[in-house]
Amino acid sequence: MELHRNRKQRGSGRIWFIVDIIRKEDQRHGKKTRGIVQEILTNSLFHPHGIKVRLKSGNVGRIANIVSAPSSEDNEKGY
Repeated sequence: MELHRNRKQRGSGRIWFIVDIIRKEDQRHGKKTRGIVQEILTNSLFHPHGIKVRLKSGNVGRIANIVSAPSSEDNEKGY
C-alpha cells in the first residue's frame, strides 16, 4: 500500500494509520499528539488546514504528520 503523505487530502488519513495531530487547544504552541486514526471527521476531499480525525484515544484534531500505515500483520488481524 502506498502511503499518501499530503495531510490536506482526505485519502491521506485512513483508519488505523498512525498520525500526529494538532488539537484545537494546542494550535498556538503547535503541540502534536500521536495516535491511531479511529474516524475521519472531515467530509470534504480537501481541507486547507488539514483533515480532522478522531484518534482511538478520543483526541480530535487535524493531521499534522502521517507517521505510518498499518503493518501487514495488522491487516492480517483484520484491523
